[in-house]
Amino acid sequence: MGGNMAKMMKQVQKMQADMAKMQEELANRTVESTAGGGVVRVVANGRQEIVSVEIKPEAVDPEDVEMLQDLVLTAVNEALKLAQDMMTKEMGKLTGGLNIPGLF
Repeated sequence: MGGNMAKMMKQVQKMQADMAKMQEELANRTVESTAGGGVVRVVANGRQEIVSVEIKPEAVDPEDVEMLQDLVLTAVNEALKLAQDMMTKEMGKLTGGLNIPGLF
């Protein structure tokens, strides 16, 4: 019985190490989202941090700032969703699809 427990603990430790490595790799990977036909572009990393925002000059209309705000908001939310999806998909490969609470 003790041998099985030790084996299981080793497997858990290996999974934790693999997951830490995967999270580090994902932090360097990015996803991109655009809005308004590409006039607003947002890039997020695997840590769900926004790493860049590009706004083309034609998106800037002093008479309609609300439209630009909406485009930025849409692109940011989509980039964060894509980053979360990327993390979930890659971590799922390590956990065999098990949803382990508090892991990511």
